[in-house]
Order: sequence, then C-alpha cells, then structure tokens
Amino acid sequence: MKIDAMTTLYGIIGWPVSHSLSPLFQNGFIEHSGKNAAYVSFPVAPDQLEPALDGLWALGVAGFNVTVPHKEQAFVRTQADADARLIGAVNTVRRSDAGWQATNTDWQGFRSVVEGLQLPLQGADVLLFGAGGTSRAVLHALASLQVGRLFICNRNPDRLTALIDHARQAYPALSCLPLAWDQQAVDRVCATAPLLVNTTSVGLKDGQQFPFVLSGAGAAMDAVYRPDGDTAFTLAAREAGRMAVDGLPMLISQGAAAFAWWHDCAMPDCLASLRHIEEQLGRTPCHLPGWGRE
Repeated sequence: MKIDAMTTLYGIIGWPVSHSLSPLFQNGFIEHSGKNAAYVSFPVAPDQLEPALDGLWALGVAGFNVTVPHKEQAFVRTQADADARLIGAVNTVRRSDAGWQATNTDWQGFRSVVEGLQLPLQGADVLLFGAGGTSRAVLHALASLQVGRLFICNRNPDRLTALIDHARQAYPALSCLPLAWDQQAVDRVCATAPLLVNTTSVGLKDGQQFPFVLSGAGAAMDAVYRPDGDTAFTLAAREAGRMAVDGLPMLISQGAAAFAWWHDCAMPDCLASLRHIEEQLGRTPCHLPGWGRE
C-alpha cells in the first residue's frame, strides 16, 4: 500500500477498538481494488462521539464503520437510510454533500453467511437467542429471507417483549413468537428449526458454557467471534451435530458490503479475505459452500 498526499482515509470508530480486525480485511479490499486509500482505527470514548464526528468531517475522512458502543447514538446523529431506520442503528457512514449518510450492513453480512451455508429458510422455523441491538439486524435479515416462524428466546422478559413488539410492527408478514428461557421450550423448537442464531454474549468468556443444550439438525450461527473460532454457542451446536460458524464470516461480509457502499462497486471477495484472516489467526477454515469453490 502506498500512502501519499492524495490518499483517501476510511476507518472504524469504537471503544475499545484496538482488537478490531476491520483494518486487516478493509486494507486488503483496498489493495485488491487498486484504490488510493487507507483504513485505520479511531478509538472514540463513549462520551466523545459528537466531537469525533465533527473531527472526522473536518479532517476529510471519506467514510467509516461504527462499532460498540456508538451504533445507536450514531444513528441519531446521521442521515440513516431505510434499512438502518428499521434496525435502529448504523454501522457504516459516508461523507455526502448533505452531511454524514449512514446505513447498516450487519444484516447484509448475516444474510450473506446464511446464503454461504446454503440454508433453505423460506417458510422454515428459526430460533434466535438474544434481544439486543444485533438481534434487530438479524431480524431484518430473516424477514428478507421470508422465514416462517421466528422464535425469540431472551433472559430479560422486558427486552424480549420490546423486540417482539418491534418485529410485529416492522415486519407484519413475519410470525414472531416469544420463547421461554427454558430447556424444554428450547428443545421443542430445536426439533423443527434448521437454523439457530445467537446474538447474546452468554458463554463468550473462557470457561463459560452456553445455558442450553442444543439439539436437532441443521446449522447454527453466532453473531460474535473468538480468535480461536469457537464460542460456547458454536461448541454446543457442534455437540448436537449441527454445522456451526461463529461471527467472523459475518464480520467480513458486512465489511465487504460497507466497502461496496462507500465506493459504489461490487462486493469484494469475502472468501479470500476469510481464508487469509483464518490463516493469520491459526483457525480451522469454516465451511461456506455458497461462497464459491476453493
């Protein structure tokens, strides 16, 4: 990569952000595209979002990604598109003549992984664990895939009710049902659901186990990733005999969608980027047949 006076700057804001893999694959996208650009991380403390947005604008930054804890606050401080308005959060922002424009590519990243797993979900049951911000992006993607029944299981009943109410208002064609935080209830839905999705942080730390035994046939997706490739959720799914992937493919795919949105171009090659990062992390390659032959 060559940096000169004409280099266009992109980046990611978050707190913390030093662990982010986005600079690794975004700079790979830039290199393969031949663009004169660079992508860096910007640590922005929770109470510094507004001055950070002003500073990024003043410095001529062309676009940036947004990660925790800023996705919801950035939503109210930018011009969000229709997808982001339904989700209520943004993760991708670009400069325009009218100010900062924003979208949410998390749902596109999730959908791309579902397509990579080659799961026929139209009319099928899906079980979603979690009712936080990421769950709304997953919900948006599942509605676009025309799933049959979406069962949502969350420990906090108030957050569960809020997400169910949002789903029924925003996606009236989707049958969205609450599920008790209970092993027997989970067992019943696992028996019919070809896809299980985790958007909680439960079991992410070392030594923790996922609170439920999983069963049934099909696949399981975690929205978060660990460098070694296994979360408590993916381990539980594999023990049940399901194909399981953590959040790394979703992270790369949402980043590719962001790159395409910034540059008005086709999405970069996600599979090549995934394999490169898996090699860097020493991970076993995950199986995504729908992403192309290797």
